[in-house]
Amino acid sequence: MPAASPPPADPTGSRPTSPADAAAPVPATHAAPSSEPPAHPVPAAPSSEPPAHPAPGREPGRGHHRAAATANRPAGATVRRPRADPPLGRRPVAPVEPPGHPELDGTDDPPEQPTRRRAALVALAAAATASAAALVAGLLSWSPVPADPAETVRPLTAVEAERLAALRVTNQRDVRAGVRVTLGAGGGRTELVGWVDWARPLVYLDVGGPGAGAERGLVQGTASTLLVRPDPAATPTPAPPPLVPPDDRWRLREAPAGSGLTAVRDLLLGLGAVRVDPPTPEARWLRREIVDDVPVDVLQAPLPVLQGAGSAPDRRPRLWVDRDARLHRLAGWLPDGTPVTVELARSDRPTLRPVDALGGRPGLPRALSDGEADRLARLPDRLRAAGGATLTVTAPSADLRGSGWLSWAGSVAYLSVVEADDPGRRTLVRARPGSVARLVVPAGGAAGPPLPAPDGLVRAAGRPPGDDVERLVDAALRGVATAVPATAAVRVRGDRVADRAVDVIEVRGRLRWWIDRSGMPRRLELRTGRGVWVQLDLTPGRVPALPGAERPVRKPAKRR
Repeated sequence: MPAASPPPADPTGSRPTSPADAAAPVPATHAAPSSEPPAHPVPAAPSSEPPAHPAPGREPGRGHHRAAATANRPAGATVRRPRADPPLGRRPVAPVEPPGHPELDGTDDPPEQPTRRRAALVALAAAATASAAALVAGLLSWSPVPADPAETVRPLTAVEAERLAALRVTNQRDVRAGVRVTLGAGGGRTELVGWVDWARPLVYLDVGGPGAGAERGLVQGTASTLLVRPDPAATPTPAPPPLVPPDDRWRLREAPAGSGLTAVRDLLLGLGAVRVDPPTPEARWLRREIVDDVPVDVLQAPLPVLQGAGSAPDRRPRLWVDRDARLHRLAGWLPDGTPVTVELARSDRPTLRPVDALGGRPGLPRALSDGEADRLARLPDRLRAAGGATLTVTAPSADLRGSGWLSWAGSVAYLSVVEADDPGRRTLVRARPGSVARLVVPAGGAAGPPLPAPDGLVRAAGRPPGDDVERLVDAALRGVATAVPATAAVRVRGDRVADRAVDVIEVRGRLRWWIDRSGMPRRLELRTGRGVWVQLDLTPGRVPALPGAERPVRKPAKRR
């Protein structure tokens, strides 16, 4: 077999290399950078002998000097190490690589520059940091788009139209819901928290917020009446009102329709109806959202209760309605142009208790039992036997209170009335069945009327009862006239007053007697034309001599 041809001489003057050394690449750190492109590798001469095996314990392919190569070198030969830097003016020798494909083993690739790689990594890191900062800033400053894209607005489908038509009936069927109402915006907004009962109907709210002003406090309202209990010392942030409302300081609120608390009352109660609403072709579907983990459709459609807010498309309220036709949110404008938002808590449904001026705790009216009918029939006899009672008047409809006495035996009542808006004076009232005399005097002294009565009141001419208090006192005096038939009365509920259990018996829908188990009345209520109940609390017992009282006529004794 012919011997392999010797390797070419090294032009740089370094030692000749063996085939094993020729196959090992020279480390990149031994080559100095050069402005000229690197020389192409010189392939090794083919040989018919198998290549020498690497020494045991050494990993093949490393760029180290092989021990086998130095073992065959003649003794005394000078071993020279390659210089780290080539002499000036000479081209560095390219390492001799084994035969292979340049595109696969990367021998044709130019050497990578460390400085350029570091610059690229720094640029990528800076870009990533800037992107993260922009993302965080965008999330912090994100807010919902106020206007919906035009391409999402479309008419309602048949199923969506049915849900919208059944919205108010669904509220009526659910009976009650918690509400949070926001009137206005910014520093002038008013916030109301509480409940609405569509079946009774009744709203019960706590009024707060920076724009509440003198309206801060509690509110209860029916379809025809709005009562307020101002509390200027209440906290600015509203909270759910107490389930058992306070008994005192409620007064009738007369406010123009279409604004303020009256408009909120009308809006909340108007969200309930007993019949399905007619179709609304102008209704539009806007988008889908999630409210309290419930998927809803956001619809824009007119509401009968907000007709006065305008019919322009951009003034129609937006309704968040779920698949069961339940309303979860409403955003629109009141008739006076004030923006309003209503959020409903469908699972917050406690039983509401109206204040006594609105009828008191709800009950289950029924026909009188035999015992209740007997006590009602014997009421005139018991009143005459009692002789009289001390009385206290509460009239939220006129925001006044009064106290005095009533004599069933003398058919007269005498009391003093003070209005909350005019505490500097009081009105003395002398009442007889069908006749009332009044005298205004300065306030002072005891809360009850003075005894003896002033001459001006005694000589004053009487006139028919005019206001709610006069009609209530007149009804109490006439209680001794005739018995009420059981068929004209119903038992509304059982209750307690003055630590006594009573039956609340309503007569002909306008008068309520609170009768205890002994058959004596403890309270009398009169329903006014505004839907407010005026109260007359009674404590039967002896009374002083009252002005204008009839003297009892004694029958002459029979002669023996």
